Amino acid sequence: MAGAGGRAPLGLRRWLSSPALAPRVCVVGSGPAGFYTAQHILKHHGGALVDIYEKLPVPFGLVRFGVAPDHPEVKNVINTFTQTAHSERCAYYGNVTVGRDVTVPELQQAYHAVVLSYGAEDNRVLGIPGENLPGVYTARAFVGWYNGLPENRDLRPDLTCETALILGHGNVALDIARILLSPLQLLRKTDITDSSLAALACSKVKRVWLVGRRGPLQVAFTIKELREMINLPGARAVLDPADFTGLESAVKDAPRPRKRLTELMIKTALEKPVEMQAGAAGAAAPREWGLKFQRSPQEVLPTADGRRARGIRMALTCLEGSGDSAKAIPTGDVEELECGLVLSSIGYRSLPLDPAVPFDSQRGVIPNSSGRVEGVPGLYCSGWVKRGPTGVIITTMNDSFDTAQSVLEDLQGGVLDISPSREGFGLVESILRSRGVRPVSFSDWEKIDAAEVARGKAAGKPREKIVDPAEMLRIIGH
Repeated sequence: MAGAGGRAPLGLRRWLSSPALAPRVCVVGSGPAGFYTAQHILKHHGGALVDIYEKLPVPFGLVRFGVAPDHPEVKNVINTFTQTAHSERCAYYGNVTVGRDVTVPELQQAYHAVVLSYGAEDNRVLGIPGENLPGVYTARAFVGWYNGLPENRDLRPDLTCETALILGHGNVALDIARILLSPLQLLRKTDITDSSLAALACSKVKRVWLVGRRGPLQVAFTIKELREMINLPGARAVLDPADFTGLESAVKDAPRPRKRLTELMIKTALEKPVEMQAGAAGAAAPREWGLKFQRSPQEVLPTADGRRARGIRMALTCLEGSGDSAKAIPTGDVEELECGLVLSSIGYRSLPLDPAVPFDSQRGVIPNSSGRVEGVPGLYCSGWVKRGPTGVIITTMNDSFDTAQSVLEDLQGGVLDISPSREGFGLVESILRSRGVRPVSFSDWEKIDAAEVARGKAAGKPREKIVDPAEMLRIIGH
């Protein structure tokens, strides 16, 4: 098999460039997994036709709705995806919910191959008393709120308390902490939504704790995100040097990224805080954030009237084993921490899409081998629904190229029979019409895009996201 970016072997290349074959491939989901899968198939098969389906009117998945507003450089992959969508052998159909508007078996009748790349639209639950109290939110919903994900537009998180607590030590947890503590003038220049910016302007939050069940050697965030947090203007890091005792020798032989990350935490913990500049003594105390380790949430504590969260009880833990496989075991001691805002950032979770598709609900993935769905020829998966909700965009890119390569190999090896021609969108369109569903094209999206950019320009932002799907459809005259 060719490597992710490698060239296909000569025999495969010759076969792929044969003009007589026009396999129709359908990709479900227009985030990085969907677009990278489509890109690889289009690039390495000169005749393939690829249709991408998306349940929202707008494309790009977590690049649009997950990447933090103050990380615009990460969103540059949208340019690559747009090029793919402009290929004359690629079509985009937004506003179509697969599993409801059209089923997977119906797609299998219309296409030679179907690739499921629909990501992780749910979150893991804490499973503790009080997690449904007002004041407790999932990271997924909170990120969706400030990033303009339509389903989270009415979240209205309560930011009237001084202390927020985030459960989780990943990059998403750091994103949320950074957004909560960032000076407004930094956020104003981003594509953060108008309504969340207004809410953050009135926020009373000035202290954010990030809490994890395990220790400093098991944190999942990366050094770039940690450094960004440490350098955030107007916010100081509060790390307890005792948490890092003896760790320098423990990471001596660790892989370089883990070693550098740990050294940066140690250095930050040992630094003396810079006293406030002379003349600023009367100014408001700076905002602060810190990391707490070896604490496992037991219960979100309600206020006396039971109406909302006022704090959290945590079990102190000790670690069994070492490195990534270390397990957090409760010691029997507990600790309570006052906080009026609790955000759980313990991972996203994929959901089953259609009864016809096998699903491992234990692991939250579609069982597969190199992207080939077990027991269902012609059905594939890529991205988070294939391997679980971990990794960055580049991880998903390589993973999607791997699945695309499986599709290409099955086309060449005759595993996928393309002699019966398939109607592709022609068949799907009549199914959608009979169910009253009107798809949104990529040029429709470009009209929405232009409207967002125009609104943003007026406010000095790269764009002002439209958060109501009904308004998106009005713009394109649906």
